[in-house]
Amino acid sequence: LEILVTILNENDNSPVFAQPNLTRDVPEDTKVGTAIVAREELSASDADLDTIYYELTTTVQETDGYFAIRGVNNPEIYLQKALDYDKFNSTTLLLYARDRPVASPDPTNTATATITIIVKQSDTRAPWFLPCTQLHNDTSVCISSPYSGRINISEMSTDPLLLEPGPIYAVDPDYTINDRIMYSIVGGNTDEVFSVDADTGNLTMNKIVTSPDSFLLQVMATQVNNIRKYSIATVEIKVINKSNFPPYFEKGIYNGTVFVGLPQRSFVYQVGDPSAPLVIMAMDQDFPDV
Repeated sequence: LEILVTILNENDNSPVFAQPNLTRDVPEDTKVGTAIVAREELSASDADLDTIYYELTTTVQETDGYFAIRGVNNPEIYLQKALDYDKFNSTTLLLYARDRPVASPDPTNTATATITIIVKQSDTRAPWFLPCTQLHNDTSVCISSPYSGRINISEMSTDPLLLEPGPIYAVDPDYTINDRIMYSIVGGNTDEVFSVDADTGNLTMNKIVTSPDSFLLQVMATQVNNIRKYSIATVEIKVINKSNFPPYFEKGIYNGTVFVGLPQRSFVYQVGDPSAPLVIMAMDQDFPDV
């Protein structure tokens, strides 16, 4: 008597990842669609020879949607949304491998792989002149104000010029790279009156100025290791007559009179002469004719 015995494959094995823990460094400027982890590194095996179904999730809030898998049966992880180092610099992904579809009513065996993503800051931004103000609380944009200063006509200053709102200073906003900044004057320097220190940004004079015309300098801050990353700041230098004397008031005390019930912006009158408006006048010996 010949008896044929058929052994049925029971679903009694879970999928297995060859590497259940992976770490990847991803540059901030990686293009959308780029593969982050190859399919071969993430494919799970199943001793029951079942088809494997994959699902990818993230465990870190506000990092969902940046990474995805190519398909339910293709676990290759790719970049789905552009990265921003200022928003987050790391996240943890969980890749599930199941031997049945997610919605299947049959008993399912599952394996999990953990993928740690480290976002590396890239050199994506030009230098920022300080002080600056972030635009709408966006840490990727910082707007600086023009610099301004004054020099005396026909007078040579040997010290760095004092500027408002502060000295010329720029930084690399990609702070983990923190490239060194180099300064130069690229416009407005008529007759080469001024020089800027390439390393410190200090602005000094090369010669005296005999004309009252102001200067509108353009100072460029460039990253040493990436000259394509640069910014331009405006520096206005006003030429004034030297002031030797402080202004003074004609009187130490002024007395005035106002009348009850007058509307706003009405004149204040001199005490003892209600027809003469009270005038407060200051003088300056540096400008006797003004």
